[in-house]
Amino acid sequence: MTRHQLSGAVMTHPKRRHAAERMAQAAPPGALRVVMDPDPTGTPSVLRTALAAWDSIEDGATHQLVVQDDMLLSESFFERVDQAVAAMPDAALALFALWDSRNGAAIRFGAMAGARWVGAVNEYFPCVAIVLPRTVAEGFVRYGRERLGGWPDDILMHRYLTDLGVPRYVSVPNLAEHQDHGSISGNAFRGPRRSVCFLPDDRAGDEDRRLTGLRVLPFFKYGVARCAVRVDGPGPERWLHMDCEQYLRGLELPRTLLVPPTGPQADAPDVRGTWLTALAMGHEAARLGLDPDGSAPAVRPEVYAEAIATIGSGGISNTSTEERIAERREVLADAARRALAAGYEAAAHGAATGRTGTRRAHRPGGLTVRGGASPLGEHLVRRLTDLTGPAGADGDGLPEAVLDLTGLREGGPARELRIRLPDDPRPYTLAVGEVYGPGCSRDTLIGRMVWDALRSLPVTVQGSPEAEVHPVYVDDLADAVLTVIRTRPAARTLTVADEKPTTLGALANAVHAAVRPVPVLNGPSDVDLPAVAPEFADGSRPPGWAPATAPAKGLHAYSQWLAYEGTLLTVV
Repeated sequence: MTRHQLSGAVMTHPKRRHAAERMAQAAPPGALRVVMDPDPTGTPSVLRTALAAWDSIEDGATHQLVVQDDMLLSESFFERVDQAVAAMPDAALALFALWDSRNGAAIRFGAMAGARWVGAVNEYFPCVAIVLPRTVAEGFVRYGRERLGGWPDDILMHRYLTDLGVPRYVSVPNLAEHQDHGSISGNAFRGPRRSVCFLPDDRAGDEDRRLTGLRVLPFFKYGVARCAVRVDGPGPERWLHMDCEQYLRGLELPRTLLVPPTGPQADAPDVRGTWLTALAMGHEAARLGLDPDGSAPAVRPEVYAEAIATIGSGGISNTSTEERIAERREVLADAARRALAAGYEAAAHGAATGRTGTRRAHRPGGLTVRGGASPLGEHLVRRLTDLTGPAGADGDGLPEAVLDLTGLREGGPARELRIRLPDDPRPYTLAVGEVYGPGCSRDTLIGRMVWDALRSLPVTVQGSPEAEVHPVYVDDLADAVLTVIRTRPAARTLTVADEKPTTLGALANAVHAAVRPVPVLNGPSDVDLPAVAPEFADGSRPPGWAPATAPAKGLHAYSQWLAYEGTLLTVV
């Protein structure tokens, strides 16, 4: 076997040249060379500089290391990288993951398992400190040059490595920490961007210890406890995106367990978000056979403790200062530790009684779905499954029904959804507005706005800014379906839309605020957009139903799904 040879570059911009030079001087001699943005006066582009850094690989090198200039490297950084490359010579290695990311969630499970590396999951592939084999690095230079001005480098890297089938791993703990010296590329709006788990004095060794195959990833991001769940079955890897609370209800856990124990801060939103995230983690840890308290022989206690302590910190980072995060850290870390134990105990009890924690089916027992073989159908059906549960459990089960989704056309404006109930010859028709959220196409009014914002392009108002729009989030649509099935209202045609519609202009500004702060432009005002103000046949809404999802939450969740799942389902 030929021994590997590592080449390295620290990528920078003239504004931060001194930081890059300090990093290169602190590294072992010759380990890092400074690579400058080739067009520093042009439109800011991390990808442009990254491609120059990848292209700078030295003759004879088998691997290239690229680090951004605002990273703090661990004491064992180069030793661990060297050992990891020797153990995984064909793999792409990310040396950092954000504390609110899905890869960060994977790292937390890795910390419970005593692993040194975890398989990267369906998200962007972190590129602030990364190692690639030579042929992979050279291929990415060609790949990226054809896609300048579009997706950021980390999403392109994820797509590129996935298409090639390159093994992808992220370090546990991280080998680098982000120092937040200001963002040239426009990411400052996200707040402090810290590592999920960084220990500057972590020692090298055991780099062959890996954890892969994770299927449930709870994470706390933008103040919302979320969960990505791997879809079973053949075909390309894909994930459902849902709230942790929905996921936990689908496990048939007692509803009292979903609320933090009473205490002076139990009702604080950040405590509740941390609790739900860690509760789901503890439950999944039990299924994986991992010890949730960090006491297994292979576990490094300091790694475990830090990984768990950042659940809450990451969840509030987009709206909090460094000082506020530090102030809340221990309160949230304590909530996370207690929730992990509670989730683990609930799973163990459920396994012993055969009552909870084993159901993973996506279809309620009595429901037949037509036209549901799509990401949208999968998300709708999964929510109905999780909200009802089997008859006799905490939920009352879903009666027999036929749900026809063929009127929700992928790639076009959503119009209607039909429900047929047994012993009832007349179907219910739900007239809906603009459906958006995980599972929805980008080729819709809202989808196009979100898609552009994701790629840092202006959001353009196509039509009159005052034209009415009726957004309906996927979860709210599923809730309306469940309401109709349970209540059997007298009206046969029902409207699923907010009583007070928004406008095109307000929607564009909401995308600007929830997805990325890009410019909002006014396009042609005479554009024919039949989906903007659908003609509802009946003014009635499902009795007692009202949309519950705030636009900021719904648009952010939709953008995340489009970025990490939608890019793999469409050609850009």
